[in-house]
Amino acid sequence: MTPGIPGTPAARPEEATAPFDPLRLCIFATVALLGWLAGPFALAFFAVLGFTGYWKARRAGLTRSDCLLRDTRLVLAYLGALVVLAGVGVWLHLWWW
Repeated sequence: MTPGIPGTPAARPEEATAPFDPLRLCIFATVALLGWLAGPFALAFFAVLGFTGYWKARRAGLTRSDCLLRDTRLVLAYLGALVVLAGVGVWLHLWWW
């Protein structure tokens, strides 16, 4: 809402002067660390988790997502490819190490 327009709340002073908090960057770094530590097992877990979530959402009627790919069919294809790549990575990790 825009300050100065009747019926809109004014911004609190601490919000107006607070510096940008790059929390998402910290979250991305933590996810990258976990991915590095757990390798293909982490990819497999999160890819299957994401695929399952989007599969259920699509069956419930979701056709557009806030994901960059937008169409849930594309998201499912992307996550399915990640599941396959993770499976290859797990296989290589278990049999070649």
